[in-house]
Amino acid sequence: MSRGGLGGIAERSRERFEELAGRFTARPAPAPPKPPRPALTEGYWQGLRELFTRDVTPEGLRALLATEAQDTFRFLTREVRFDDLAGHPWHVRQTRTVWRSFLAIAYRLSPSRRVLFAGAVIALALGWIAFLLHAVDVGPLTLEPLSTGRTLLLLAASALFFVLILELRDKLTLKGDLEVARQIQFGLLPFEPFEREGLSVVTAMRPANTVGGDYFDLIELGEGRLAIVVGDVAGKGMPAALLMALLQGSLRTLISAGFRGAELVAKLNAHLCANIPSNRLVTFFYGELEPSTAVLTYVNAGHNPPFVLGSPGTVARLAATGMALGVTPEAPYEAMALDLDPGDRVLLYTDGATEATNPATEEEYGDVRLEAYVRPRAREPGRALIDGIVADVLRFCGDGRPHDDLTLMCVDIRHTSPDPAAAAAADGA
Repeated sequence: MSRGGLGGIAERSRERFEELAGRFTARPAPAPPKPPRPALTEGYWQGLRELFTRDVTPEGLRALLATEAQDTFRFLTREVRFDDLAGHPWHVRQTRTVWRSFLAIAYRLSPSRRVLFAGAVIALALGWIAFLLHAVDVGPLTLEPLSTGRTLLLLAASALFFVLILELRDKLTLKGDLEVARQIQFGLLPFEPFEREGLSVVTAMRPANTVGGDYFDLIELGEGRLAIVVGDVAGKGMPAALLMALLQGSLRTLISAGFRGAELVAKLNAHLCANIPSNRLVTFFYGELEPSTAVLTYVNAGHNPPFVLGSPGTVARLAATGMALGVTPEAPYEAMALDLDPGDRVLLYTDGATEATNPATEEEYGDVRLEAYVRPRAREPGRALIDGIVADVLRFCGDGRPHDDLTLMCVDIRHTSPDPAAAAAADGA
């Protein structure tokens, strides 16, 4: 490639990085709020009237009080049995229906919220009992009980309770969808320990939310070769999880098409540049391991440099050989080769470990602390090592929680098989 071509790529990359930096760090100053319209003017009251009347229809109100209420009740009590109440008197049926519904809703809440919910329901029920007893005392039900402030407060609390129950249904529906998405995402990733003659791999992932944007994979390349992959989509939650699924599908398609090494990563980068938002990028480590010779050929696209833990206690890092994916489609990538020895270990991780923050000191866990933890434990079993790292990061965060997804992969080289050609030559000699 000519120097001018490289210069153009560098210039475009610099511009793209500056754009991304502006998106992530320098947020534009919010526009000054519009001064409120003076009260008691015609324009003020017209805007207020439009706020509460726009798109409000009688059909919508009937649906709110009938259809939505029934759907919410069925959703919150879908796992509760009511068929055994058919033969009981009406007051027993209603009482037990209310009680079972109350327990079904409370069961879906966290313990602390469960206590508040129970207290609110009891207070609201006592308020209505007091209201009805007062109505009975004053004779036929008239508007007189409605004239007290306490009664108005009771009606307001009931209406607010009804709205919050509808919102709870929506939240629980979304939570259920996220749990299904989590099961699908975890089903796409190889959490089971990988064992092969001369090779052992263990993994762990801890999403910051229900789903995450970290990606790791082990892909058979044929003839005993194995691809080891760790990636990190910028961001977290559902948007990052969708991009993670796109990354996995694109990578496996390109591997099936026969692409390998730096060419594979370059093709993947061009595809992502054309299909992900401009404010997203992916750090990506791709390695091809030949177990028979213990040669690791890798491309590090802007990812955190993995640790190589040597048997004598040495620690090396696999630095980046190209920029992150999704920045510019013409980015060059270089493949590097590393000879591993029996007993060597490659530890890959995402920045969810190093950027975990202690809220009390606002200090990050950092690469130095991670290396200090790993170095004296380089010979521990792989599962014990990565579980220990996760526990140490959580311990460092204290009362806080990691704000980013955390992924770890430990690749152990147990021994190497002799090269068949070299073994045959040695036998002939």
